Amino acid sequence: MKTVAHWLVCWVMVSYSAMAQQVSTYADSLEKHRENYRQDFLKSAGSPLKQEDLPFLRFYEANPKLKIQAHFELTPDAEPFTMATSDGKRTAYVKFGVVSFKVNNKTYQLSVYRSPALMKMPDYRDYVFIPFRDGTSGKETYGGGRYLDFRLKDFQNGHVTIDFNKAYNPYCAYSDGYSCPIPPRENHLTVRLEAGEKNYGKER
Repeated sequence: MKTVAHWLVCWVMVSYSAMAQQVSTYADSLEKHRENYRQDFLKSAGSPLKQEDLPFLRFYEANPKLKIQAHFELTPDAEPFTMATSDGKRTAYVKFGVVSFKVNNKTYQLSVYRSPALMKMPDYRDYVFIPFRDGTSGKETYGGGRYLDFRLKDFQNGHVTIDFNKAYNPYCAYSDGYSCPIPPRENHLTVRLEAGEKNYGKER
């Protein structure tokens, strides 16, 4: 009996250690992603942030549970439409598809959009994005919503990995003078997605 009990204790300890190592490895990988994200502000000519502003970027702790394998369905017959932007204008987009995923055993959907203008640019022709609001919007996170970026190659065999830890703020979260797409109502979620970028920590 002692042997069985000892084996069970060892198994639990090994399993816990393996899980902790996985979380640690993911957190390290995410931190590298976030460091690159910070540095991108310094490389962009139209960036709203300078070196001294970067410490005010705030993020949730890494949450591997919100890196989710989602089902993806194309919407090949979708017609172009205009999405509202923060400066009161409208910009053309096409719904590329819909992703379905579970959080806390409840299924949610988000639409994925593609820009006809970017499709004409070699560096961005395969770019699509998900603008969304969730239960944290206007509270811990930017009220205008957050974005997730993808490339077409990310969608394979009807699936795509959605990592909400990489959700980021549009430039409008930091400064006025930008035209940022506003998430359509179909991409407003009630669930709290406590991952990714939080509100900017510096007074505008």
